[in-house]
Order: sequence, then structure tokens, then C-alpha cells
Amino acid sequence: MDTHNKQKLPAITMAAIGVVYGDIGTSPLYTFKECFSPHVGLAPTPEVIFGFLSLILWSLILVVSLKYLAFVLRADNRGEGGILTLMSLAGRNTLPNMTTALLVLGLIGGGFFYGEVVITPAMSVLSALEGLQVVTPLFTPYILPIAVVVLTFLFMIQKHGTARVGGFFGPIMLVWFISLGLLGLASVVQHPEVLSAINPMWGIRFFAAHKWIAFIALGSVVLAITGVEALYADMGHFGKIPIRLAWFSVVLPALVLNYFGQGALLLRNPEAVTNPFFLLAPNWALVPMVILATLATVIASQAVISGVFSLTRQAVRLGYLPGMTIKHTSESEAGQIYLPFINWMLFVAVIVVVMAFRESSNLAAAYGIAVTGTMVITTILACSVARYNWDWSARLVRVLLIVLLIIDVPFFAANALKLLAGGWLPLALGCIMFAIMATWKWERFLLFRQLSRMSMPLEAFIQSLAKDPPARVPGTAIYMARTQQGVPHALLHNLKHNKVLHERVVIMTFRTQDVPYVEPEQHVHIERLSDTFWRISATYGFHETPDVEEVFRRCLQKGMVFNLMGTSFFLSRETLIPTRRSFFAMLRVKLFILLSKNSLRTNDFFHIPANRVVELGVQVEC
Repeated sequence: MDTHNKQKLPAITMAAIGVVYGDIGTSPLYTFKECFSPHVGLAPTPEVIFGFLSLILWSLILVVSLKYLAFVLRADNRGEGGILTLMSLAGRNTLPNMTTALLVLGLIGGGFFYGEVVITPAMSVLSALEGLQVVTPLFTPYILPIAVVVLTFLFMIQKHGTARVGGFFGPIMLVWFISLGLLGLASVVQHPEVLSAINPMWGIRFFAAHKWIAFIALGSVVLAITGVEALYADMGHFGKIPIRLAWFSVVLPALVLNYFGQGALLLRNPEAVTNPFFLLAPNWALVPMVILATLATVIASQAVISGVFSLTRQAVRLGYLPGMTIKHTSESEAGQIYLPFINWMLFVAVIVVVMAFRESSNLAAAYGIAVTGTMVITTILACSVARYNWDWSARLVRVLLIVLLIIDVPFFAANALKLLAGGWLPLALGCIMFAIMATWKWERFLLFRQLSRMSMPLEAFIQSLAKDPPARVPGTAIYMARTQQGVPHALLHNLKHNKVLHERVVIMTFRTQDVPYVEPEQHVHIERLSDTFWRISATYGFHETPDVEEVFRRCLQKGMVFNLMGTSFFLSRETLIPTRRSFFAMLRVKLFILLSKNSLRTNDFFHIPANRVVELGVQVEC
């Protein structure tokens, strides 16, 4: 690491504290309370308290510190992370059947993430505002309306981006973690015997004594590690070192102290089980803690919303979702984007969830299944990367996979028991998003294959024009093509109906590689096919935005000049006609047609000037 980066490390670490650990940092608001919820049915006796504390502590160590920070963060795609990135890495060097299976798992994991994003703002904001009940029961009727107002404000400011307020995230969350640590430390000092729960034997004894109930209780313990996926998803924004440094220096000590402080509180006052987090604070600090908790949960929600924006952009670029409007909210930070459609769809979903569940305890059952499902999928994909990309021995990977699944699967199974109590919600959302992404990818593949069959080889087409040349008109015609092999249908239709071609014809293709960024000099490749035909291949990473004007600038550097006023863009717009197939196949086709109709227009997606575009239609049976 050079001197410049060393100077920036404290600032990047501060930002990571705010963004990366916003979700997991607000878990103390509800985790310990849910451990003693009525569906678990355990009284806050010393043995039970020590058992829960031991399970929470070792979950933080084994899952967060070892699995994610030590292992999963190694699986980066040029510094970028996330479930779709992991999916792409896992499928690079495997057999076709295994690649397909890994692809399906990755899409399911992506679907689970969308379900988690709907629940996180609702759960976090409600749990923070419920601290008002501790101040006075008179606030109880107003918690839900205030939550709706806070969430509305949160989604309204998304269009401004995080660039202006991002600098406040780190300091606020640092104050939050310091407060967590101090409140916990003050309580632990009064009952230092609670520190004996560091011994993992308390967790083992807890299972030995309570068996089935202890297994059910895992569904509440897992709430302590919700938000763990952010460590991997945000790796591209902050880097591995700041994320690890923030965890071990600030976040982990603060969380452990607060959980043990809540445990010490219950040792001396078991009735505090109704809300041990806020009852940990002295009376004079209750209102400030409610305000700070609300700010922390808003930041946590902001972090996951930004994460779903990044995931959606990645899915669009890789061809798993239709094109949609993507607005950049910062001139200097490429990762700061805003997707209006996704934002307001999330807003509607979150408000519906808040109004339906009304209390954070009701949402707790729905929260864990999405997180644990993603954890299991991450384990499988990461182990596949270790075996086939890093060339780890099969025996080592097999042992590692078994050990990690021994941790992940019980968490997932415990949450699966809460399927009817609310766990169906993220599962349903995940299934819907999986169906959308899988349908778009598969049906687009079938569509392009059919179009390729209908098209004429480009080389043969150029040769036929040399034998029977058509009339030529001044200017340049750019035909957008999905592949480099065949003749674009817009070109064939233009020649068929108008009987003319421009003096210079350019076939332009855009490709997205499964890497976040492509070297600038590799963005554009120019190939001369004949005296009048050219082919331009533009290549981008999934974190980059294709732009025709940027392609023109690259072409100018390579000696190819375009006069925009003398250039016309010809686009092909397919009209999809469903054919008679099986019932489920017909459903897929109709979903694909619906997505296609609402997809962003090609000229808007590639930032082509609207007054230079000519669209030619073609009907395709699908």
C-alpha cells in the first residue's frame, strides 16, 4: 500500500463503518429481545442468558470474522464483490451442467437479497421507534405513522444520491457504535460474571439442555448477523483492508460489549426482557438514544437500498433484467446511482410490509430466512471458486464446505420453521425476482438465437452488395447489432424497403463482460470490412455505462471521425408474437413480453440522440 492510500485509509475505514456495517450494527436493537420472544418460550435465567450470549458471540466470530472476512472476501472480481459476482466467478471453470446449477443458485441468492431489502428498512426503523414506548406508553399509537413518515423521507431523498450526505454516515455510525460499547461496558462492569459466556461450552450446554427449543431459538440468534452480505457486496467501494479494519477495531468490540451488557441487565432485572436495548440506557439518555437509533436505522436502510441499486445495475448489464433508467448522482463516484423504478417499487413494498406487520417482532420471523438462504448459497459458490478458480485441493474444499454448511444449514432450517409466521414473505419476493431474472435471461437467449437463424451472414451480404451495388446516399448509417456474425435486421429492412444505403455503413455492437471495469484502451475495437462497411465493437464492464458519444470519442482517438449531424442510427424493434406452447412456457413468454414492453428503449439505454434514430420493426414468434 502506497503513502497516498495509507493517508486515505482512516477516511475509507470511517466510511465503511457507516455504509458496510449499518445493517449489522443495528441488530442489537432487536436480537436479544427476540431471543426471549413468546414463540421461543424461554425465561431469562442465567443459564439461558449465558447460552444465548455464547451463541451470538461465536456466530459473529465464525460467520462474520472467519467465513466472510477471511474466506469469502478473497473471491473478488477485480476488487468487486456481491452474489452475482460470486456466481460469475464460480461458473468460469466448471462443466456446463455444474455451471447451470451455480447460475440458478446465484439467481436465487440475488432474489433473496431483494426480499431482504424490503424487510430491512421496515424492521430497522420500527425497532428504533419502538424505543418511544420505553420513554412513555403514550407514544404507542404514533409509532406506525412516524415510521411511515421516516420511510417516506428516506425514499424521497434517494434521487439526490448519497454523495451529499455520505460524509455524515461514518461519523454518525461511529457515535452509534461508541454508544453501544459504552452502554454495554457500564452494564458489564456491574455484573462481570456475564463474561463467562465467552466460553463456547455455554452454547453447547444450552443445546444439550433445551434441544428442540434451542434449535428454534437459532432463528432469533441469526438476527445478530443480518447484514453480513454487505461486507462482500460493498467490497468494491471500500476495499478489503478498510472493511476488515473497521470490523475488528470498532464494530465487533462494540457489538459484543452491547450484547453482553444486555445480558448483564437481564441478570439483575429479568423484567427488562421487554426491551433490553433501550432499558440499558439511563433515563436521561432514552430520548437521545431513540433519535440516534432512528438515524442509525435510516443509514442502515440507505446502505441496503444503495446495494440493491448496484445489484440491479449489475443484473441489467449482465442481461438478467431488462434495461431501465439509471441516473448517476455523483460525478466522481461511479457507484453512486439512482434507479427511479426500483426505488419506488421498494417504497411501495416497504410501506405495505410496515402496515401489514405493524411491529418489529412480527417482522422478525420474516427477516432471517432471506439472510440464511443467501448464506448457504454463498458458501456453495465460494467453495466452488476455491476449488476451480484457486485450485485448492478437493479434500480441503470438501472439508471446508462441510464445516461451513454445518453452521449455515441449521440457521436456515431454524428460520424455515417460521415460514407460515412471516418467512413466506422474503421467500415469495425471492421467487418472484428469480422468475423475472431467469425468464428474461432465457427468453432473450431464445429470441437472439431465432433472430440469428433468420439473419444472413455479414461477409456473404457484403460480397452480394459488391456484385449488385445499391444506390448510395451521403452520410453515415450506424446499425445497432446484438451479435457480430449476422446482418442486423434493420439493415436488411432498410435496404429492402428504401432500396438505398449510406456512403458509410457501421455495424456497432455493445458487449458486457463479467468484470466490473474494462481498461479504457480496450473499450472500442474498429474493424474495416470493406471500402464502405465498418464494424465497431464496444466492450464494457458491468459497473460501466455504455455511451455512444464516449464510443465516438474513442473512435476519434483511433482516427475514425463521425459527424453527428450527418449520422443516422438504425435500430430494430422486435414485436413479439406468442405461439401456442405449454401452459408454463406460455406464462414465461407473456412475462417476457410484458418485461420487453416496459424495458428502456435502446436509444435511451445507450444514450443515442433521439433526433438521429430510425426504428424499423420486425415480428418474431416466441
